[in-house]
Amino acid sequence: MATPSRAKEKEPVDIVHQNAIHVETILKEQRCQKLYTEFTINPFKKLHVLPDKPMSRKMHEEVEEDPAFLKIIHGAHSEPTKKYTHPMTESQEIGWISTPLIASDRTDRRLNFPRQNSEVTKYMDAAWRLKEQTQNR
Repeated sequence: MATPSRAKEKEPVDIVHQNAIHVETILKEQRCQKLYTEFTINPFKKLHVLPDKPMSRKMHEEVEEDPAFLKIIHGAHSEPTKKYTHPMTESQEIGWISTPLIASDRTDRRLNFPRQNSEVTKYMDAAWRLKEQTQNR
């Protein structure tokens, strides 16, 4: 029964060993770190520009537009079919290829069924128009 009391006793803390573990952890973290020195705005986040106060008399200075930044912003806000070569998700696969498989020919009677009016449809169109006019009064 002496073994359970021995298990509760911990070995003394070895400060040198803990320091070596800490130094190794820091070196691993520094190996993966990357220092960013150039600031850029995230083009995928909404950009809110705050105007000056309405009663301020400060002269507005003209700022030159950066064409590279504008290209990135416009590219981020374009449709997915223009951004990527293939769909990124399963739901994008539906409607990804939106071009028709065959060219549309209005003169071909096999594929084109224009709206045709008969006496009954002309009568009902007139009746619906009359009903709408009476309701709008």
